[in-house]
Amino acid sequence: MSNTVPTSSALRALALEYKSLQEEPVEGFRVKLLGEDNLFEWEVAIFGPPDTLYQGGYFKAHMKFPPDYPYSPPSIRFLTKVWHPNVYENGDLCISILHPPVDDPQSGELPCERWNPTQSVRTVLLSVISLLNEPNTFSPANVDASVMYRRWRDSKGKDKEYENIIRKQAQVARMEAEKEGIVVPLTLEDYCIKTQVKSTTHEPQLDMTDFYDDDYDDLDTDSDEELEGGDGDGDDSGNGES
Repeated sequence: MSNTVPTSSALRALALEYKSLQEEPVEGFRVKLLGEDNLFEWEVAIFGPPDTLYQGGYFKAHMKFPPDYPYSPPSIRFLTKVWHPNVYENGDLCISILHPPVDDPQSGELPCERWNPTQSVRTVLLSVISLLNEPNTFSPANVDASVMYRRWRDSKGKDKEYENIIRKQAQVARMEAEKEGIVVPLTLEDYCIKTQVKSTTHEPQLDMTDFYDDDYDDLDTDSDEELEGGDGDGDDSGNGES
């Protein structure tokens, strides 16, 4: 997270979103805070959807939020090895919804496809699942994976190189999940079950009011003025271009 002091509006937005995801989880995902006192860094775990190459996989990622969220997008970095056209070698995810809404003709993306403050963690997670199965090969983060994926797609699955790598990664990830006592859904029925995430002795239930610190309220006006006055040239690493 940036050294910039977060706004109270960011804290409130994240507290509400986190509470919502605990009470009504997104199918195929688990989320938790990396630290109980920090709403700006989450651990996200993605279950590979059944009837896809990723079936049986359990892919962990870190999701970091900027201090002016939701005016700026979060970022996602996979911790689990993921061979995918839109995932950089270091695990950073390249996806339109996490790119600032600037006009960049070279990216091949429309501004409406990029981040805006009406987006949420829920819409981002659903977009990630969609991207896993339908990569964007126009401007890939991993060129080799993109070429391999296109060969697999164009051959209608006859070229097995891409498929074999993904299935092997999913199998390894599933084994790691089992070591942690995680049950990975293998059927569509199990995958689509929405259950409330129950607290355990290791993960006590958080009181969201702890994050509503009045000390941040005085910072909102200054932060909003900065947002209106500055261009906010964030680092957009999602286009595979330097």
